[in-house]
Amino acid sequence: MIKIIAVLCSLSSPANCHEQIVTTSDFAEVSMQSCLMGAPQLADWMNQHPAERLAAWRCVIGKRDGRGA
Repeated sequence: MIKIIAVLCSLSSPANCHEQIVTTSDFAEVSMQSCLMGAPQLADWMNQHPAERLAAWRCVIGKRDGRGA
């Protein structure tokens, strides 16, 4: 499973940033190469959240929330 974790900052308060899991490969077609190149899912998610600015993102491989298989 590949998660895309975005660092998002509020446009109204640029110092107010947080991390958000944008998508996981459980729910969308995300390959590591796609993620590293700026996955289309990330752009789609940002279009739906215009009040936030994308400061950074990273790709994480692993199980969600440490739950068992």
